[in-house]
Amino acid sequence: MDHCREPISFIATDKPDAARMFFVDVMGLKLREVTPYALVFLDGHHVLRVQIMPEFRPAGYTVHGWQVANIVEEIEALTKKGVQFQRFDQLAQDELGIWTAPDGSKIAWFTDPSGNTLSLTECAQA
Repeated sequence: MDHCREPISFIATDKPDAARMFFVDVMGLKLREVTPYALVFLDGHHVLRVQIMPEFRPAGYTVHGWQVANIVEEIEALTKKGVQFQRFDQLAQDELGIWTAPDGSKIAWFTDPSGNTLSLTECAQA
């Protein structure tokens, strides 16, 4: 695919300094650019653009996520960096906050400093 057709994800923040520290120091993304309007990160070849908003209310659903090889290792590493994983009354989650979907995928949720819901997904083994 032509690099001019690569996907870009967009989320928002009203706390750009906290978002910058979170996505670089906690999530390990590379900061590519800072403008008055956005923080632009590279996650591998994927671009995550965190739009800077004067006022912001997070969505009530997952806005961005990562597919991971080992969700337990990822949760343990993020927990050591201060990330707290969310619990939902309607889901049967294990002690780490992992929910196993009907297809066998394992999913866990957490938030960034602005309250955006993010997720980790370990896909079911075929």
